[in-house]
Formats: sequence, C-alpha cells, structure tokens
Amino acid sequence: MTTMRQSTLETLGLGTVHGIFQKGKLPVTTSELVDQVFGPANNRGAMVISGANGIVGAGKMMQLGSRLHPYGVTMVGLDFPSAPDGIGRQYAGLKAAFGQGGAESIMSNVVRLNYDGKALPSRLADFRPRFLLEAIPEILEIKRAHYQVFRSTFKDIEIRSVTSGFPSSELGVGIAHPAFPHEINKLWEVVEPKPSPSTQLLWSLGLLPVPVSDNWSFVLDVLFCGLTLSALRWHRASNMPYWKIDKYVRRSFGPNPFRAHDAIGAKGANFLTWSCLHHLSGKYGPLFAPTPELEYLKESGQNWYPLDHFRPLVNWSMTAGDEEQFQSWVLGPILQMTSLLLKEKRGHLSHINAIGEICAQFRSGVLAMIRRMGAEAAIKRVEAYHRLHPEAAKGCWYPDEFRKISEPAWQQLYVNAEHDGKVGVITIGREAYNSDVDAELNRAIDWLKAAKIDRVIVTGDFHFSSQMVGADTAEFYPALDDVKCGTDVSAGWSATARRLHRDFAVSVAYINGKRCLGGMLELMMHCRYLVAHKDATLGMPEVTLPVIPGMEGCHWPLRKVAAEQRPRLLRMLLTGESVKASDASGWLVDYAGSMDDAIKAVWEIASGTSKIKERTVADGAFDVPMEVQLPAASNGSEAGRSAIAECIKKSCAVPLGEAITIQARLSGQFMAGKHCREGRIGADAAKTLAV
Repeated sequence: MTTMRQSTLETLGLGTVHGIFQKGKLPVTTSELVDQVFGPANNRGAMVISGANGIVGAGKMMQLGSRLHPYGVTMVGLDFPSAPDGIGRQYAGLKAAFGQGGAESIMSNVVRLNYDGKALPSRLADFRPRFLLEAIPEILEIKRAHYQVFRSTFKDIEIRSVTSGFPSSELGVGIAHPAFPHEINKLWEVVEPKPSPSTQLLWSLGLLPVPVSDNWSFVLDVLFCGLTLSALRWHRASNMPYWKIDKYVRRSFGPNPFRAHDAIGAKGANFLTWSCLHHLSGKYGPLFAPTPELEYLKESGQNWYPLDHFRPLVNWSMTAGDEEQFQSWVLGPILQMTSLLLKEKRGHLSHINAIGEICAQFRSGVLAMIRRMGAEAAIKRVEAYHRLHPEAAKGCWYPDEFRKISEPAWQQLYVNAEHDGKVGVITIGREAYNSDVDAELNRAIDWLKAAKIDRVIVTGDFHFSSQMVGADTAEFYPALDDVKCGTDVSAGWSATARRLHRDFAVSVAYINGKRCLGGMLELMMHCRYLVAHKDATLGMPEVTLPVIPGMEGCHWPLRKVAAEQRPRLLRMLLTGESVKASDASGWLVDYAGSMDDAIKAVWEIASGTSKIKERTVADGAFDVPMEVQLPAASNGSEAGRSAIAECIKKSCAVPLGEAITIQARLSGQFMAGKHCREGRIGADAAKTLAV
C-alpha cells in the first residue's frame, strides 16, 4: 500500500481506509470489543466512573452510558455522599436526545454508590467492575491512592484517568482525557503503550480517540491553557480587560479563552489551567509560568466576566501598532509552544491540528495556521515575542521544526490518499470544507494521477469526519464585502469538484457518516457514483442561511437525473429539507445500504465488478420547470429561495462548460448583498470580526 502520509486510522491499530473497502467491512465490531473489555454477555462486568457527580464524570456517564446501554454494560457512578447531583442534572439533555422512554431506559442502567474516598463500598463487587474511568480532583497523591484501593480489590481492572495534565508515567495508569463540553465533545486524548481494545471501543462507539505521547498536559491543554496564558500576558502588557481580549482573540483565532473558563465553571477551570501551567513551567521554564492574575483567580474561583464589569463604558479599538503587538504577545507564544509539541512528537500532525480545532476552538488548526503564514514568518513572530518577553526565549524553542513544512505530513493535514496500484482512496478528515481542504484535495488528486491511478474512492477518513456538515462559512466572511472573493471561492471550489468527475475513469463517493450537507454533498455528487449508508441524512440547507449553493449544486445534480425526478431536487434546494439516503436512491444516490453492504458496493464499483450503471451528466442546456409544491418560506428564507431559483434557471439554461461561471457569479453577487449580510453568515461574521 502506498500512501501520501500515515492514515490517522492506523494510529488506532485499525489498518487503512483502503483496507476497509478491500476487505468489505469495518476492522472491528462494537460487540467484539465490548466482550473484550467487559466480558461476555453472560458475565458482563461494569464500567465504574469515580468522581461521577463532577462535570467530567457526569458528562461521560451520559455519553458512554447511552452508547453502552444496548450492550448490557452497567454504569456505576462513585462519589462522595455530599457531592452535588451532577448525574441528575444530565437527565434533561438525555431526555432531549433520546426521548423520555429512552432516557429512562438508559438511566435504569446507571447505579450510584457513595464512598468515603478510602474504602470501596462492599456492593461494588456485585457489579463485577472491569473498567475504571477516574475523574477525581487533580491532586497526584490522591489519584495514586485511589488506584491502589481499586487494584487491591479488583486486581485485573483496567484503569484510565481523565487527567488534564499528569502524564501516565506519573500516575501509573493510562490516560483517556476527554475534551469539554463533556456531554457532546467526542474527542479523547489517549496515552497507552499501544492501541488497546478499550480505545478501539471508543472509536467503534462513534467517539474520537486520539493517541498522544506521554508528556505533561498532552496537546489540548498546552494549546488551550497556553492561549489563556498568552491572553493574560497581553492583559498585563496593555491593561485591556478580559472581555475585550476575548473579542480580539476570537477575531484572530476563534476561541474565547476567558469566557470558556466561566462556561466550564471558573472555580474548577481556573485551577486546572493553573495546574497545567504550573507543572509545564516546572518542566519547560518561563514560557509557561502562570501570571499573578491566574494565581489569584485560582484561589478565589472568581469568574473572568464579573456581573458588574463596565463593558459598555470602555469599548474601543486598537491602533495598527497595538494590533501588531497583540499578535506578538498572543500568537508568538502559541507558535513557540507548538514547536515544543512537534519536537517531542506529541502526536500525528493531523491529530495536533485537529485537537486545536475540535477542542480548543481554533478557527484554523495551529499547524494549518503556521502553514498559511509560512515557516519564516512564524519564526519571526516568535522572535518578536521574545523581544517583548525575553524570559520565554530560555528553553523549548525549536524553529527548525517549522522548516519541515514541505513534508507530506505538514502538507496533508486534512486530506490523505492511498492506492494499491489500481484503486486509490481519498479521505477527508475535516467536517467542513475550507480553502485548506480544497488545496489538499487538489494535491491528493495530483498525487494519484502521477501514479497513473484511474479509479478512486472519495470518503470521510472513518475517524475525524463522522459527519460532513458543508462549507466552513467563515471562508465567506471576506465575500460579504467583496463580490470577487465570493465569485473566486465558488469558481475555485467548483473546479476542484469537477476534477473528481473529469480526472478519473471511475470515481465513487461514499458517505459513511451520519450526515452530508451543503458544500460537502455538492463535492461528493461530482463523483461518477454516489453511495451512502442508508441512515445518512443528506441535504442542501443553504436557503436557510441564506446563500446560493456555490459548488454547482444549482445545476450539477439536476443534470444527472431524469426530468421526472427533478422536482425532488428542487424541493430540497428551495426548502433546505433533508432526506434519508435510503429514500434518495435512484435520484440523489446510486446505492444506499447497511455499512457492510455499502462498503462492498463501493469496492465493486471501484474495481469494475458492479452492475450499477453510471448516471451521465447532461452537457447541454435544458429548461427546468419550477412548478413544484413548496411550503411557505419562513425565517427570512424567501430572498434565498428566489436567488437559488434564479441560479437554477440560468445555470441549467446554458451548456455545462458555461454553467460554472454563471453559478459562481450569482453566488458571489448574493454573498455581497444585503440578504446574506443580514442572515446567519452575516450575523456570525459581525460577532466574530466586530471588536
């Protein structure tokens, strides 16, 4: 097997994506892994979560309990009798997700036990504990004593800590550090000698385990706590209030570090951030040293946004010179910290980048940000920071790591390609399409074409892309004020999508996640064949934003169906309604089936043994009657509906070669118009960019 770079799936011990299609099935099943971790069905053991009423413990009780319930795994929550009822507070969210009956069924499998922190309750043995997820306070001696109590009673129990900062070598157990919000964020940083069945079980349950190396604070908290510290150093240099710093950090990078601490719970979050930075500074030096403000709020537990702050009275904007210093104070240390992550090989580069986006809420992953800046510009930014804060230059600065930027691991952070000499596979590991994905997809196509691969499968990476939600609308912010920006994005992305049809004799897209929407669906529809898991939700929600579908959604799918099927596509485009893949076979998708059946169908098409016929794309102009029954427009979508209808008519009324230009022009014009600016994209842009 030849690959552009290592697949992230391989880091979990699950082989390659190409191997999944070639074998016709997923590498493991949940049932098999549950048996390995918790024992066979006739002797199933329990999962114990200690500190179960805390924010982390209660959130993971719901996330794991709902997924393990069908397999008969009892969830045992262990905590002090005086602890607030954190588990009970999760019920409302569980009910909203699963309905009252489903929530009650899941909760009936949850057992709550109290203990004194020294001896385990005698009843615990009745549940045959097989796995302990420890979520008690971040005090090393208490954690070690906790593990000893469990091991002395249950000698073979498997233990993982949710610690934010302590390495496995200090704790003596493996790490499974979950990202916040704990009820919904699926990513777990995992530290273990090699991929274990318990980690593979997380993957099979639809979660995102990410192997990281055994270093202090792993990857997430170096980035998130590091960003908080950088923002605090700017506060000390400028006296800018925390809420105002958050606005500038959000505009430049995406997160709101101070607001995030308050949302998590300032008392606990302040301590965790201080703890991570305190231990990091002990190991790596002044770059990570906590500021006095953090020391104070760690003790007081005070919010960063007090209720009586004077936000309306002190609103102002920085000068260009101030903004340059802000970038050095805030971005400089983040880049330096990233050089440490790279030097210590703390994770697969795609993992490091994804953790910054999915967990720390960077708009663009830190490695993608550095790649866009260029190595020398990133190095100069850190050097500018060192002139402002000379102490930070004393240790853990590795500029040569950035000079490896041309290597495949750097160049393909989101998109990978594999081939066996005959069939290639392109995998997309980001849920939202953006300019980085677009550039990487073009490089992947070029790489396969250079290897003379003429048959290709395009799919999610079976790891990070558990769904494909469409275009990253942050890419459209410049287009709100510049027609050319919007036109260029639409034309450029459409040209990339067309390559999936033009550059391969056979191209088959497989939608394996729970949904594929908007721009991602437009991309996948450009493949000669489209296969989907039968339960996947497909849709074109652009009308609700509103924005015109910019990757040829207004004409490409209409060119692939018989005239009598076009009203179905029109309804989807003009209402934003979604459809199940199982109901879209024959007009939107070519085949929909169970996971194994769909995987086999994809391989049969790609290898040339399928009986499914290719639907051709009409090259010529044609008329599209717009007489289709539609519900009344709502939520201000009338303008979007009218614009999309106009785009459908005009882009279908010309040959295929001209349609790409017409659609791009109309898309760019609408994005720069008042309706888009007054819609969701405009509101998000104002919230993000206005300071």
